[in-house]
Amino acid sequence: MKRYLKVTSLDAALDLLSGGFSCRPETIRVPLEESAGRITAVPIIVRYSVPEIHVAAMDGIAVVSADTKSASEQHPVTLPKAVRVNTGNVIPQGFDAVIMIEDVWADGDRFTIRKAVPPWQHVRPAGEDIAESEMAMPAGHRIRPFELGALAAYGVTGVDVLAVRAGLIPTGSELVLPGTRPGPGQVVESNTVMAGSMLAEAGVTCTRYPIVKDDPAMIRDAVSRAVRENEIVIVSAGSSAGTRDFTAEVIAELGEVLVHGIAIKPGKPAIIGRISGKPVFGIPGYPLSAFTVIREIVLPFLRNYGLYVPVPDEIPARITGTLSKEIGSDEFVLCTLGKVGDRWVVSPQSRGAGVQMSAVRANAYLKVPSASEGWEVGEVVPARLMVTRQDAATALLVNGSHDPALDHLANLLQQQGVSLLSTNVGSMGGILALAKDECHAAPTHLLSPDGSYNTEYIKKYLPGAAIDLICVAGRQQGIVSRDKLSLKDLPYRSFINRQRGSGTRMLLDFELSRAGIDPVSIAGYEREATTHIAVALAVKSGEADAGMCVYSAARALDLPFVPVAQERYELAVRREHEGDSRVAALIRAVGSAEFRNILDRLGGYDTTETGSVRKVA
Repeated sequence: MKRYLKVTSLDAALDLLSGGFSCRPETIRVPLEESAGRITAVPIIVRYSVPEIHVAAMDGIAVVSADTKSASEQHPVTLPKAVRVNTGNVIPQGFDAVIMIEDVWADGDRFTIRKAVPPWQHVRPAGEDIAESEMAMPAGHRIRPFELGALAAYGVTGVDVLAVRAGLIPTGSELVLPGTRPGPGQVVESNTVMAGSMLAEAGVTCTRYPIVKDDPAMIRDAVSRAVRENEIVIVSAGSSAGTRDFTAEVIAELGEVLVHGIAIKPGKPAIIGRISGKPVFGIPGYPLSAFTVIREIVLPFLRNYGLYVPVPDEIPARITGTLSKEIGSDEFVLCTLGKVGDRWVVSPQSRGAGVQMSAVRANAYLKVPSASEGWEVGEVVPARLMVTRQDAATALLVNGSHDPALDHLANLLQQQGVSLLSTNVGSMGGILALAKDECHAAPTHLLSPDGSYNTEYIKKYLPGAAIDLICVAGRQQGIVSRDKLSLKDLPYRSFINRQRGSGTRMLLDFELSRAGIDPVSIAGYEREATTHIAVALAVKSGEADAGMCVYSAARALDLPFVPVAQERYELAVRREHEGDSRVAALIRAVGSAEFRNILDRLGGYDTTETGSVRKVA
């Protein structure tokens, strides 16, 4: 049975990397136009002075400053000699100052002045900007885009920059190329696409090699070639302890395995090896594990080559949920971060290593240290930004019930410079987040025993708070299946439910009670999904015979749908936040004709009251 050789702490792995390799980058010459973001390998020395000779800094007349000494308002002086010049013109030999044309009285070729001028007034002396043989930039300087203009002015056409080549090898018999629709048991190869982009941002030149099947000899040949052709090699997948995981075995055969197993989560199966003195990394196949290893291990290692890898900005933020872990590993959790009122709040996303949309939706992440057991809800924690602080400030946090229409609202708002970040915690989860002032809006469709929606729960959980309920739509909820099953057909059929606290779960329980159906008779009643699309997908794939979701989700996957009820789906917002430009943009978008048209196209929505507002308290 394969096992990790020894699990190493993250700090120990980084220390090993910092001292275990020579890390000598290459020097390549790139055209000036392609040098932004690159690191200079040698100092940039200019070949000529700028300006090369004295030139006029103003439109006016070139004069001999000594000829102006006696000039004053009371004693104007007509100059014995002067020459008209424009900005940038060469100052004629023998002249040492320029007088602005506005301060001169001209009569043909005769010029009169009323003020003395000092030598070199309004003259740019030779080399004022930079002199021949001076250094424009030292070695190790990261070239900024605006600096290209200066370098061009100094005659620089090409720049010697640091270069590191990395070879990326995807392994796995189940992999297919990007752009290929995967069949049963197949997976699109995406890890090297991601890794290549992340490394390129740091100035690394990446070569993505063809997919290698799970064959030790083929993997050995691919790694040998990549080591010959690159300074760094990254092998994707095959680093775990499964029967088809050969990366560690191949590295050990060609060189040595320094680390197999790092105390991080996700990313534990990572490998650090050395072949011919060069670093070889084995990254896990799960995308978020691979992402974590690249971000936390490979990118920091690139600094040893002199490349620029920025340290993420941190913001102290209040965490919206308890985050627990076992002691012994550093855990990295993707999050959504935003500013509600005058404080930052951060909400953890799914911790599954294979859920790539968690990274797409996230704009921050948390590092929970190895010695920590986690954080309690409400604690202030250091959130590391995955975007700029300015971009994080545009985030509109929407916590609550899921609906496909939220994605379309996000698209409308993005065009206005607002990023809608949705966390699917169910209607009750959203109401509780709103009660703690941890989100800007809470999508909700909570059914009261009297048949009304949302208001009773607002009054109960936010007593005395001024809340507005903005109607998104009336929407159809019903049973999705492959066989057009209805509510009465659910007993003894396999079912997939929504999570506790969701409005859909509460509506289902209400309708089951009315129909006299015992939930115990429904196989899979306890199995939960967090979105309507997830329910429909489980049905389409055959994992469940039926589920309950909105019509638009069933329609999107071309599945039969039997309506159960129409409910009121609304956004709850605190009135005090409606002056916030992000919240105001959300309210406008919901009430727009464009959004109504989108709902009509999706189907299953009644837009009669879309955009209308109900005030609570």
